[in-house]
Parts: sequence; C-alpha cells; structure tokens
Amino acid sequence: MNEHNRLLTIVVSPDIEDIVVDWLLARDDLPGFSTMPIRGHGEHPEAMDLREQVAGRRARVMIQSCLSSGTAETVVEALRAAFPGTGIRYWVTPLEAFGRLD
Repeated sequence: MNEHNRLLTIVVSPDIEDIVVDWLLARDDLPGFSTMPIRGHGEHPEAMDLREQVAGRRARVMIQSCLSSGTAETVVEALRAAFPGTGIRYWVTPLEAFGRLD
C-alpha cells in the first residue's frame, strides 16, 4: 500500500506564510509540499479589511502535502500547538493515488 494515502491542505494568511513555510521545512517528517496563492470567498465581512470587503475576497496561501495518515495527524497536532489563534484552516482528505512519472 502506498504510504502517501492522505492529502493535507493548510490555508494561511499571507502575513504568516513565511513563518509557516519555515516551520514546515524544519520538520523531518514532511517529504515536501507545494504552496500556491489563492483567494478566499465567503468570509464574514467584519473579518475583512476594507480592501477585502470591496473586492469580496481575501488573499490566502494554500499549502499541500501528500502524507501517510499518521504523519498528517502528527503535523496537524503540531500545527495546532505552534500556531494557536492564527486562523489557519486545514483539512485532510483520502488520496486515491500518488506517484511521479519519470
């Protein structure tokens, strides 16, 4: 069975992107990850600054990594302990396949 059977997705504010990326890079249990800029929609207007309210969206950064289920759980727990109150969002989903075409 493929050991990379979960996709961990983390969504952070651009303000803390570098800190979270550095924290993830320092972990020995993460085989690698990808980051991409995204836009969040549907936030409560009172949580947005004026520019975001006018645009109707918030800038965010999505981080994704293919992991084992145990590693995904460990990373989420460590993330929770390291970044309380930062509004980081995450989800873990089953991964049907993972590989590389050489």
